[in-house]
Amino acid sequence: MSLHYVALGDSTTVGVGDPMNGSSTTDLSGAGARPGEGWRGWASLLADSLASSHRVTFSNFATSGATVHLVATEQLPEAVTTSPIDIASLIVGVNDTLRSNFDSGRIRACLDHCAEQLTARGALLLTVRFHDHGQVFGLPAWLRRPLWQRIEQVNQVYDDLHAKFGGIRLDMADYPEVYRRDFWSIDRLHPGERGHRRLARAFADELARRGLPIDVPPDLDCAGVAPSRWADTLWMVKEGVPWLGRRANDLVPWAARMAVTQVRPSSGLRPSGSSSALRPSNAEVQRLEA
Repeated sequence: MSLHYVALGDSTTVGVGDPMNGSSTTDLSGAGARPGEGWRGWASLLADSLASSHRVTFSNFATSGATVHLVATEQLPEAVTTSPIDIASLIVGVNDTLRSNFDSGRIRACLDHCAEQLTARGALLLTVRFHDHGQVFGLPAWLRRPLWQRIEQVNQVYDDLHAKFGGIRLDMADYPEVYRRDFWSIDRLHPGERGHRRLARAFADELARRGLPIDVPPDLDCAGVAPSRWADTLWMVKEGVPWLGRRANDLVPWAARMAVTQVRPSSGLRPSGSSSALRPSNAEVQRLEA
């Protein structure tokens, strides 16, 4: 049986945080986690696992720093040039929550457009529901709460996509190890090797439950080790603080305004259905389809 798997998304799907050790066994095309480029990642691990039972073609179009608009306007047109598509992963949105021009309506329009185009070509859609990134980062409550509000707006979109298009959606908050240090790479923004392996295994398990044979599931044993406390501290001094400085102009004024105007914390909210306020305008949908 032949399978064509396409991956769209940001640096997590590129494989950042999971250094490449050895070569992949699948046919790779497009941008992303390719042998020799330094990263492997969960999508490549999943493709390799699928290849234990099927003839797999894996095309990874993910790019570091991608927003949902970039995925819809740049990655998607490349991904849908061939048909049919059997499996398509669409995991993006965290970068949008870290920007001052965050627009939940635009996010909804872009992701809905992507899901519609991919499933129209026969793809089984793989998506996630994001966890509380602020808890992983160790952010102060005044910054963590508004960030979580944004993440939940993105999660609402993925909830509605799942209801509309089906597929497999993983709720990252259902996995307690997501909040363990060894799940993450040195920057705490990207999964480490353990995190990438766990994500690949979770999707493989769900695919197997749907009747897709997988002879060799993704291995959970890691070749590397989690960052030490000293490595954490060194990275924060050399990379973390400069990064925060670069993002401060975008994030801090917005978060401060949110902290002042916020009446009560909403970190415990869980969406229950779609919100009409988040639906895209007809003009936005037409612009995306143009």
